[in-house]
Amino acid sequence: MPTRQAEIRRYLVPVNTVSTKQMFTDCLVIGSGIAGLRAALEAAESCTVTLVCKGSVSDSNTWNAQGGVASVLAAEDSFESHIDDTLRTGGGICDRAVVERVVREGPDLIRQLMDWGTEFDRVEGKMDISLEGGHSHARIIHSHGDSTGRGIAETLVRKVRQNRNINLIENFFAIDLLSGPQRECVGVLGWQAPAEVQMIWAGVTILATGGAGRLYRETTNPECATADGLGMAWRAGAVLRDMEFMQFHPTTLYIAGASRALMTETLRGEGGILRDVNGVPFMKEYDPRAELAPRDVVSRAILDRMLKTQSTHVYLDIRHFDKDRFHSRFPFISELCESFDIDVSTDLIPVRPSAHYMVGGVKTDAEAATNIPRLLACGEVASTGLHGANRLGSNSLLEGLVYGKIAGKTAIHLVSTLGTVGYQRMQLEIPPSDRSLLDADDVRNSLRALMWRNVGITRRQTPLSEAIEIIRFWQRYVMDKVFTNPFGWECQNMLTVALLMAHAAEQRKESRGVHFRQDFPQRDDENFARHIELVRE
Repeated sequence: MPTRQAEIRRYLVPVNTVSTKQMFTDCLVIGSGIAGLRAALEAAESCTVTLVCKGSVSDSNTWNAQGGVASVLAAEDSFESHIDDTLRTGGGICDRAVVERVVREGPDLIRQLMDWGTEFDRVEGKMDISLEGGHSHARIIHSHGDSTGRGIAETLVRKVRQNRNINLIENFFAIDLLSGPQRECVGVLGWQAPAEVQMIWAGVTILATGGAGRLYRETTNPECATADGLGMAWRAGAVLRDMEFMQFHPTTLYIAGASRALMTETLRGEGGILRDVNGVPFMKEYDPRAELAPRDVVSRAILDRMLKTQSTHVYLDIRHFDKDRFHSRFPFISELCESFDIDVSTDLIPVRPSAHYMVGGVKTDAEAATNIPRLLACGEVASTGLHGANRLGSNSLLEGLVYGKIAGKTAIHLVSTLGTVGYQRMQLEIPPSDRSLLDADDVRNSLRALMWRNVGITRRQTPLSEAIEIIRFWQRYVMDKVFTNPFGWECQNMLTVALLMAHAAEQRKESRGVHFRQDFPQRDDENFARHIELVRE
């Protein structure tokens, strides 16, 4: 349904092809996470590919991912079990065909990563496969302990740099997707540091820009996760789906004044116990699966316990772990705890939930195509139908691999059938605003606090309505401005997407998956066993 926003113009900056640097490519990939890297490698089999990322190639959720990859590799596991776990966690609105495809294609792509040089952890020569919450079997593999994302990304980046068909451009901020005469995507308008606007014309554009965790005050996401792909897709006319489903990770290190750091799911999978500030283990009071319950259940339980004990956090107890094995198994977490003088053999780890993964995104079909011709999407920015209302832990890296490959194959097909895109004359002026300018830094900080407070782990009608009203107010004074730097454009994207998330959360008057309404605490299959799609007027 249409969603009203305050003066969301088509382009954030003026467009003039005469005075702008031009580049041309068969396939443009925006984003350097696992999905974008894998898409670029696949498309490069037959196309020239330009891969852009707004920071360095290591600035992505993938690079920072501690958790592992879920895939059926153990003899006692099965595709059917992984499919059932994913469907059950997804709250009844997963696309079963997509789930089956991702699960079944996963093992071959894992083996391909190994052939390319990714080293997955082993114990006595055998693959070290662990259990996580929501999974009925051990099927999570890791690389370099708690640095799985980095281990995989380093392999893919190396392959990308070695491929002569791929032109990698770092420090390139994609401002807006370019639309042709039939509203098809013909490339991107961007800004390359230190200060130059450029146009990249592309036969096919693959959006792989990641998530939106930085819309929240408490988040595990790096600074780059400011919802830019979602914002530019919305302005170009893409359908966004399931925007109410933001997954919160239940356990991030809570040290006042420090940025939040993930305490990986595997710690609970291997026996970590959650205790409240009085030392009482509490998870069995909320779910018979205790610490192995799905993330949304654990997050709400922790939040409830914090409220009941009037505390800012709970504790993760791993004092019974073997300290030497913990240090080798989780080197990043071990060093992080030591940096705050936390001795995990004697001390409890203070934790609380944080925004972690954007389940919804740009709606795609089974082949990664959006409703906009020549525009594909994959990874966290996309809504493929895999996750439904809640992502099963460690399915995201798996999805990035599978749908990155699918997007690359689709790009090859489209370029071969539709051809490439040539130069098009474009000129658009934006009149100056006569409204006051709000401080973008202040707006961003206030927005993140508002989203955490009003569109967070638990939701109600009045706070949601308040959030919509406040965000619309900020939009009136920010969206009509022309910024000249990424910080301002990020602010505009954050305001755009935050309002979409609040609207979707207000529309879904039930509780399902990661979306929990205190005023509608029950799941309502009669009215809401469906997706909520947002379409720009």
